[in-house]
Amino acid sequence: MNIGEAAQASGVSVKMIRHYEAVGLIPPASRSEGNYRRYTEANVEELRFIGRARRLGFSVKQLGALLELWRDKSRPSREVKRLASEHLAELDMRISELTAIKQTLERLVASCHGDARPDCPILSAIASPRHG
Repeated sequence: MNIGEAAQASGVSVKMIRHYEAVGLIPPASRSEGNYRRYTEANVEELRFIGRARRLGFSVKQLGALLELWRDKSRPSREVKRLASEHLAELDMRISELTAIKQTLERLVASCHGDARPDCPILSAIASPRHG
């Protein structure tokens, strides 16, 4: 199948398939006589795996490690768990950071009159070096 068909079958965009190939996450596709990329069902399954992992928030670097583990049928599951646990810890940290940002913004929005007056605590807070 061509790249468009592989994208549709896998749920990964054509642009991202090209990107994953360019960064070495997936091997270069075979080429037709007309130099078009050709994909097999195995390639599509790998792209589906990548798409699912991306939706779980794994980075491209983490994807490389996950793909190696997925391809290695004799892999130790502890390596998979370690990688997923590290990602989970990163997500927890990001959630904490976003929660703090949200709470700060909620306080600022609540303190802004939102009327014709020029004073706005939101702008003052953003302009303050303490909030940057």
